Amino acid sequence: MNKIRTVCIFFLFFSINKTGTAQSNLPTGKLTLKQCIETAINNHLDVQQSSLLMQTSKINRNQAKLNMLPDLNGSAGTGINQGRSIDPFTNGYINQQVNYSSYGLSSGVVLFNGLSMQNIAKQNALAYEASKMDWQQAKDNLTINIILAYLQVLSNEDLLVQLRSQEALSKKQVERLEVLNKEGAILPSQLYDLKGQYANDQLSIISGNNALELSRISLCQYMNIPYDKNMQLERLDAESYATKYDDTVDKIYQESLQQFSLVKAVDLRKQSAERGVRAAKGQLFPTLSLNGNANTNYSSAARNDIFLNTTDVTSNDYVVISGIPTPVIRKQSNFNSEKINYNKQLNNNLFTSVSLNLRVPLFNSLQQRNRIKLAQLTLKNNDLVAKTTKTQLQQSIEQAYSNMTWASDMYKVLLEQVSAFAESFRAADIRFNSGVGTSIDYLTAKNNLDKSNINLITAKYGYVLRTKILDYYQGKQLW
Repeated sequence: MNKIRTVCIFFLFFSINKTGTAQSNLPTGKLTLKQCIETAINNHLDVQQSSLLMQTSKINRNQAKLNMLPDLNGSAGTGINQGRSIDPFTNGYINQQVNYSSYGLSSGVVLFNGLSMQNIAKQNALAYEASKMDWQQAKDNLTINIILAYLQVLSNEDLLVQLRSQEALSKKQVERLEVLNKEGAILPSQLYDLKGQYANDQLSIISGNNALELSRISLCQYMNIPYDKNMQLERLDAESYATKYDDTVDKIYQESLQQFSLVKAVDLRKQSAERGVRAAKGQLFPTLSLNGNANTNYSSAARNDIFLNTTDVTSNDYVVISGIPTPVIRKQSNFNSEKINYNKQLNNNLFTSVSLNLRVPLFNSLQQRNRIKLAQLTLKNNDLVAKTTKTQLQQSIEQAYSNMTWASDMYKVLLEQVSAFAESFRAADIRFNSGVGTSIDYLTAKNNLDKSNINLITAKYGYVLRTKILDYYQGKQLW
């Protein structure tokens, strides 16, 4: 039981420690806009996948460069032949067990192939640069969404403060009118009108709390972190951002053509496709390559005969001398056969060769011609994508600029409206508290001021967001 208890405590500690480690990677304390953006970039799936695609393109670029270097390959083999086979040493037939080995080195390099390999390397380099722009675009897209979500949380917090202020004022009036109603100093309808308004203000707070929670959840989703209901954001001075935007539509568009990552990406892909066409055309040229080889082998059947001496040997032939058959004696050379050792065979059997090879494409079922046509179609498609992207970018900038102008005008008018309704409510409040004004007049003035304040908060953050969108198109720092 003690052992089981110890094991359980160990695994419990390990799981707690692991959870603590994971949680330690989450941002803590009051979050700034910069922290939210950095957390999202580190955690968001789209950005991570875009980074992986960029790394893949980088590997393809490096490989295309390495393909222009000479290759070097080694080979080694060993085996056993039994029965009638070819002797690797003499290339003659033998009928015995032979152990053999062979070794080789080969190298080759393409000297010329219509600059196809160089264009492929440049094509992959441009594709890699385009993938870096895609990665940057993914980060920029996420950044603008984080800013939108961040401002939405701040806007809802300001709205909730405004709603609570409205509710507190209504509550104070209800308490005052309840006292007056008990004394019979007012009409009961005035109390019920204010109670109805107080209930409306409470409902607005409930809706405001829900909107705030949803906006916080949305921000956490973009950051890809667990939702924390106690999360707090660092406040931004939105009014300091609500300044006049001096740049014109044409200036913003021209700047975006130079700085916007999406435009850079489509331009780079068009240039990459142009290199693809050149690479395909290069395959129509002859290919000149330089090759070298070195080979050697070993055979257990290889033997070396060493001369010993010469002796007289009586043969089966004879000659007749004086009628008497006399055997023929001939000279015989005597040899001692010994096995050639391993290293000596490898040295003796070494073979090297160097060659220049020219391959001329005469006919290959028009495959290369069709590859050129496919590459040209890819180029046309990338050209269309580039033109359409720039047209859509210009339209988006014009729309964003129009929305920014509208938000700016709305913000200016609402500032004046809030000032006017504040003065109107001040007068209505004085009259109502003095018993001169009616509850209808009071509620009308209050609702006008409340609605105007809410609209002002929404317009203020809406204008800040639209200026950030225009900065986003120009590739400016967004925080």
